[in-house]
Amino acid sequence: MTLAAYTPRFLPEPLIGLFQLALDLRWTWHHGSDELWRALDEETWETTHNAWLVLNSVSGERLEDLAEDPQFQQRYREQIAAHNEFRDASTWYSDDCPGDLGRGIAYFCMEYGISESLPLYSGGLGVLAGDYLKAASDLGIPVTAVGLLYQQGYFRQAISTDGEQLEFYPYNDPTMLPVSPLRDEDGQWVRVVVPFPGRHVRLRAWKAQVGRCALLLLDSNDPRNEPGDRGITSELYTGDPEKRLQQEMVLGIGGWRLLEQMDIQPAVCHLNEGHCALALIERAFSWQQEHMADFHTARVATRATNLFTTHTSVASGFDHFSRDLLGIYLAPWLELHELTIEQLIKLGSVSVSDSDAGAPHLNMALLALNMCGRINGVSRIHQKVSQTIFQPFFNRWPAEDIPAEFVTNGVHTPSWDSPESDAVWTRACGQDRWRRPLQMSCPMTHIPDEELWEMRRLQRNRLVNYLRRRLASQHCEQNPANNHAASCGLLLDNETLTLGFARRFTEYKRPDLLLKDQERLLGLLASRDRPLQIVLAGKAHPYDQRGKDLIRQWKAFCRRPDVEGKVVFIEDYDLGVASQLIQGVDVWLNCPRHPWEACGTSGMKVLVNGGLNLSQYDGWWAEAWNDAVGWAIRPGATFEELGRSREHDLYDARELFDLLENDVIPSFYDVDEQGLPRTWLQRIRASMDSLTASYSANRMVREYVERFYLPMVERGKQRSAGTAAEIVAEHAEIARYWPKLRFSTFNVTESQGTQTYTVEIYLDGIDETRITVELVAEASEYGPRIVTEMPERRPLAGSAHSYLYECTVPSRPEGHYTPRLRVRDERLNLPLENPAVLWLR
Repeated sequence: MTLAAYTPRFLPEPLIGLFQLALDLRWTWHHGSDELWRALDEETWETTHNAWLVLNSVSGERLEDLAEDPQFQQRYREQIAAHNEFRDASTWYSDDCPGDLGRGIAYFCMEYGISESLPLYSGGLGVLAGDYLKAASDLGIPVTAVGLLYQQGYFRQAISTDGEQLEFYPYNDPTMLPVSPLRDEDGQWVRVVVPFPGRHVRLRAWKAQVGRCALLLLDSNDPRNEPGDRGITSELYTGDPEKRLQQEMVLGIGGWRLLEQMDIQPAVCHLNEGHCALALIERAFSWQQEHMADFHTARVATRATNLFTTHTSVASGFDHFSRDLLGIYLAPWLELHELTIEQLIKLGSVSVSDSDAGAPHLNMALLALNMCGRINGVSRIHQKVSQTIFQPFFNRWPAEDIPAEFVTNGVHTPSWDSPESDAVWTRACGQDRWRRPLQMSCPMTHIPDEELWEMRRLQRNRLVNYLRRRLASQHCEQNPANNHAASCGLLLDNETLTLGFARRFTEYKRPDLLLKDQERLLGLLASRDRPLQIVLAGKAHPYDQRGKDLIRQWKAFCRRPDVEGKVVFIEDYDLGVASQLIQGVDVWLNCPRHPWEACGTSGMKVLVNGGLNLSQYDGWWAEAWNDAVGWAIRPGATFEELGRSREHDLYDARELFDLLENDVIPSFYDVDEQGLPRTWLQRIRASMDSLTASYSANRMVREYVERFYLPMVERGKQRSAGTAAEIVAEHAEIARYWPKLRFSTFNVTESQGTQTYTVEIYLDGIDETRITVELVAEASEYGPRIVTEMPERRPLAGSAHSYLYECTVPSRPEGHYTPRLRVRDERLNLPLENPAVLWLR
């Protein structure tokens, strides 16, 4: 594609600003310009919600007519003025942020869910990345995001007559996507080169404007590349390991080189999952070259400002690559910087299946972990799950000491609120509520029950109308099954309790939990006085046969004569479908196996719209739930169930039906003499008031800034070239002496409920100021876990390198307390940056 394809088409002078509006994806959440695009081409806009496509599809005659239309001109001028005001307005970061992020944040992710008109996402990870960018724009955080522009992206879905998922990969014509070529100062299209075995791969660079933030995208479909290389960025999440490694090279190596080429020098590099880990190696190489240093010094110098966020709940979910594949693709790149494949694998090694036991593999999550100064999970439970997953890589460290933190995910509230709820929120909290730091609550108490219920009725009515249109487009006329009216959605009812379930269909998410007891489900669906209707949507990965089976099960159930029309499956789940469902359903169901749901942000999206959650006590819901805001399946479940979570499937199904039969459905239909379900409305008000702000991306991004970015920038300032070299030398010396360290005597004395422990330790020449001695007792019936530092009391006269350490702790039985040695270095995040530890036994 040449730049000529992106030369602005002729626009009448009075409409020239439409280019600016169409290429800023702010229109995906700020809907003030919707009427402009609808006026240009209503059919194209309603079908695609792609302002750039609308602008490039409309005829010149239509544009000339609109240029002379006073009403359109008035709306156009208002939107241009509003957009200019938005760009110039002060923000939380410019006014209130308590620090400086310098040249900003570089944010790397494999997928971005900004809008259905830019199909570069498959699910929750991408939608989270998109919401992060939108919230960063609202708050004025200087973020530059890096990703890939896929020629096909994730697959599009259809369902055959026998319930089989069919996958299609339509081509994403870049000229029709709301992106533009990234140009340099001379107006030339920016291209990046990445070394591949025996050749170089040329990458084209694109830019998507997301409000105040830029999303830079790379694609390999350059005509000068070999045919196979042109397809590297074809589809998202290929099942071919070789192609996956190629994509991660393009994203990581190419992405960091793109930032350098554009003279973007971020203060912090934030990886959203381990797919992007090679960016940190390239960042270290760049520092190494600039400072004429070795790789180990460059790694220490840069990792303080690298952040790794993981969303994975099982170790098998991490990408890993074989030594042979790495040797083919990475060796030439590494050799330029005097780093070997073996050294790289050592930074992220893991053994895989028994058939390949002992073979060296590179685990991309572990590589990211060993290149970062801080790591975090995405909910409180996921923090503990992450500590458990990473514990094997911290030899002899208990899981509780693994330095994985957490920031609970959030959703970009303005992207998910309905017109009806937006009006209610404006009355309650004001017009500017989403662009400033959201308070923990909003005075929904001032909104009367009648207004809340009318909001919900209008939303449900709009959802039913939407479902009927979608079902009609799914060929209900040609394939009516048993009942034509039912298959076209005509039996869906505007006043019936509507349950929504939509997400990736895979086994651990248990989309079949309601099917575990079909007789009870049939009873709920057949009720005359308290009816239930269910809307489902979701895709299974093309290689996930079990996920496809789950779709077939639901499609078969939907076709039963006694069910048809009461349970509907919407094909080709995407952001557009998700937006309609979360605005209209009364109850959002989420029932993954505990604790496999890292966070589960889909349920957060209903909060702003007054929908209620019925969810597994996992992820964010384990933090948010109380009886006043919704329903939880097996509340109080603990993360220790990770290894035996399948045992709870039938129990959880029974509890789910109990909740539906005894609480959820009766509460919805229990109305007073005014026809209002007062108890239900109390839950709506409590949920909207207490949860919406807390689980917003607005809160999440501010938490990253205040708890992570700003402190990391300050720590990074302390990692000069000289300091980094000093740290490397000191820790190499510690590693040389470490095998000779040993404990001598370990004694205890009792005194009125306390114990005083002393331990003698031989340090073999290590400076005692570089060592911390701690006394550790694990949690038991005698009390919580205790980790107490044992201060040095004196050197021992009988040895040049022996010292006595002592501390006093609450009394526990013999054997409960154990001393350990670890490295002391206030300059580092320990044990992440040095996991050396020695226990008495």
